[in-house]
Amino acid sequence: MSSHDLSLSRRIRQTPFTNKAEEHGVSGFTVVNRMLLPKAFKKSIEEDYWHLNSNVQIWDVSCQRQVQITGPDAEKLVQLMTPRSIKNMKVGKCLYVPLIDENAGMINDPVLLKIENNKFWISIADSDVLLWTKGVAISYNFKVNIIEPEVYPLAVQGPKSEELMVSIFGEKIRSIKFFNFGLFNFLEKKQVIARSGYSKQDGFEIYFEGYEAGEKLWDTIWKAGKKFNISAGCPNLIDRIEAGLMSYGNDFTIENNPYECNLGKYLNETSHNFIGKSALEKIKIDNINKQMRGIIFDENPCPTCSHPFPVYSENNEKIGQVTSAIYSPRIKKNIGLSMISKKYWNKGNKLIIETPEGKRRNGVITSLPFPE
Repeated sequence: MSSHDLSLSRRIRQTPFTNKAEEHGVSGFTVVNRMLLPKAFKKSIEEDYWHLNSNVQIWDVSCQRQVQITGPDAEKLVQLMTPRSIKNMKVGKCLYVPLIDENAGMINDPVLLKIENNKFWISIADSDVLLWTKGVAISYNFKVNIIEPEVYPLAVQGPKSEELMVSIFGEKIRSIKFFNFGLFNFLEKKQVIARSGYSKQDGFEIYFEGYEAGEKLWDTIWKAGKKFNISAGCPNLIDRIEAGLMSYGNDFTIENNPYECNLGKYLNETSHNFIGKSALEKIKIDNINKQMRGIIFDENPCPTCSHPFPVYSENNEKIGQVTSAIYSPRIKKNIGLSMISKKYWNKGNKLIIETPEGKRRNGVITSLPFPE
């Protein structure tokens, strides 16, 4: 599939790396944050999964748009939008932060980067955080400037990613700890490189500034990666589900709160003021009725989970839904992420999953991430 098969415009945008993705055999795109995201290459998802588990891949994830907040009230604004405390956050650190509304509904689950003392990037999933942030800033009369900067993340993922990145950017790469970033020169411009990524593998994300030089960055990585058996890829559904990595809009929405999404561990220090605080405190006390769980279920590889699969108890009571699912060649069964009622969410509980072809399959609750 070519990007030219889509009606591209300022609403559906190409990335600095779209041409390279096409050159290396992309066979499908989706649209996230009004920008193209490669979703498939010529090889199968399973072949791609095994390659990712043992080699290195390059992913165009420019759709992870940044909301840049600068100014004297930047930290106040960021803290107001999330129940996770950022008071001890240092420059060079990344944090996974739930953003919630006045009802404690999840607006987004971005990665927050502290670029400078009064400069933050919120690296977002697929929702309108830019407009929400502007609205909050205006209502509180904060002294900030909020823009979507020309920053285009390019991911290098897989167990050989460190050696590949060292071969390009030097030994300093090894010192970057998980969910931290450093600054590295490329074509005489400093680039943010973080040890992070939407996979359970080791990897890095280059927050690339400089649209016109994007293809040079791709080519540099590709050339250096040949000896590491590099491949073009994209976020892999098998790997994502095994890692328990949720997808905003698929596994949860604004109708869900952080506790339902297993994000309670990020809410241990909530003495600060934030939007939705009273609603979140009430939920914690008396209203956590369902939560995200892993499910393993039987029979042949399940169909695509384009719509949630209903989940039933052994007594035929509807107790939840599978929101993402696929066959795992490692576990040799179907696996899924599922929002499950409290009465049934304990590990080991047996249940029944109904897939679109009308089959009822036996399943069991398991831990997240899925066991190795």
